[in-house]
Amino acid sequence: MVFSSGVFMFLFLPLLLIIYYSANSRKVRNYILLAASLMFYAWGEPVFVFIMLASVFVNWSLSLAMHKSPRPKLWLILAVSLDVFLLGVFKYAGFITENLGFERVNIALPIGISFFTFQTMSYVFDVYYGNSEPQRNPLYAALYISFFPQLIAGPIVRYNQIESEITGRVESLDLFSEGVRRFIYGLGKKVLLANFMAQVADNVFGYIVNPSVMMSWLGAVAYTFQIYFDFSGYSDMAIGLGLMFGFHFEENFSYPYMSSSITEFWRRWHISLSAWFRDYVYIPMGGSRVSRSRWLVNIFTVWLLTGIWHGANWTFILWGMIYFVLLVLERMTGRKPGHFLTMLAVILAWVIFRSETVTEGLGYIASMFGLKGNAFWDGGFMFYLNGTWPVMLCAFIGIFPAVKVLKRYSWLEAVFLCGVLIVSACELVSSSYNPFIYFNF
Repeated sequence: MVFSSGVFMFLFLPLLLIIYYSANSRKVRNYILLAASLMFYAWGEPVFVFIMLASVFVNWSLSLAMHKSPRPKLWLILAVSLDVFLLGVFKYAGFITENLGFERVNIALPIGISFFTFQTMSYVFDVYYGNSEPQRNPLYAALYISFFPQLIAGPIVRYNQIESEITGRVESLDLFSEGVRRFIYGLGKKVLLANFMAQVADNVFGYIVNPSVMMSWLGAVAYTFQIYFDFSGYSDMAIGLGLMFGFHFEENFSYPYMSSSITEFWRRWHISLSAWFRDYVYIPMGGSRVSRSRWLVNIFTVWLLTGIWHGANWTFILWGMIYFVLLVLERMTGRKPGHFLTMLAVILAWVIFRSETVTEGLGYIASMFGLKGNAFWDGGFMFYLNGTWPVMLCAFIGIFPAVKVLKRYSWLEAVFLCGVLIVSACELVSSSYNPFIYFNF
């Protein structure tokens, strides 16, 4: 089930809200959320919900043992090893066997496995480092991991961020209203912008043979918009849904396409993932307070793992290595490349990220610079541009904090949000094209 679907919008969410707010007990409300979250995940993959629950209860049990043990590090290693093994089997077994020369092993990938596995690992780490007390109630631990707003595509919610809210949160009308507002913004990003850009990007990347230079750039820019509005839109909806039930999730995006350096970009893009690797990998390895050679090893490890986390393909590894090189260059030179060069690098890196193979990605980049003997301009580009420029313009405005202007005029924002909700609902009813990029991760 996805947020931007008729089933969720008109059936699942309204019924859940009615049932949830009909209960007066905090414990009952938590169990309602847990049952609803498991139903949400099992909607399309009923078998994989047992794998997620097994992961939750294994990590919960090992964390309790770790908390009582005089040698907690052994329990930490065991828990992390099991989590990595789970990811390895379901996400990377085919990639590993194929690259070792064996017949590829094809195993169905549970949706959101990278997100819920990283959340279980963060729970274990928080208990190990003393940032949180272990949760005594296994069902509350399951609620933390499986809570449907952030279950399948983030943001990655750390246990110490919402530990107190599991039992002590306070719902209010103001919080609920802010949640609805945030959800509608995210819905509009996803349905009205990301889905449109996805069709343009899919056509250019997948169906147009030897596109012109300008057509190649159009496809790359469309994908750059698509992945931002797709993922940030989902994060907005997740944050909004959390607020409706009294939970506060931290921001996951902060207008990353306004960045003037790669370092700044990664402080603004997928903030929860960057913070996870910083706190649980980079800093424990020594961070930047080590020799230059050791620092290079640390940052290389983080970006290798970041690439691998996104998928079992050499394109993701190369994408991670591109950012490793760019970040090292920024650190070594002490200079910011500026907004233009930063976005140029980001767009080219997204091309590699989007491509099926490294060869395909490099070939597409070559066509963007006319290195494949392709024309600079053609009629196909004008056809696509005439049909896409209004949405492109809206997408361009959307990468800046323009909504802050609307917040100054509450009546204008209310009218705008009503319009976005109505148009989005109409689009959901009339269109079956509704992909989510990060469900693959």
